[in-house]
Amino acid sequence: MGAARIRSASRGGTKSARLEARVSPEAKALCARAAEIQGTTLTEFVVNCAVDTARRTVKEKELSELTRRDRIAFVEALFAPPAPNEKLRRAAARHAQIFQD
Repeated sequence: MGAARIRSASRGGTKSARLEARVSPEAKALCARAAEIQGTTLTEFVVNCAVDTARRTVKEKELSELTRRDRIAFVEALFAPPAPNEKLRRAAARHAQIFQD
């Protein structure tokens, strides 16, 4: 997580909301080490990781909902296809002419 990610997580105006969490000393030490490796503070590291994970979670949920809606629409179209319009009828006739053996 470079500086670009830090800036993206801190966008959105003033920082007035708080998040707090109790963690084991081992978890805190691991996060502190990772933050140091990335050259950020522990707070920046934890917030950036949380925001990245939250965005990914929301995106995956929205994608799965869209996929489900698409599946339903596809199956409904299979069971009740729309009547062919004039343009489709012309295309079918042209196809039949071209590929007639």
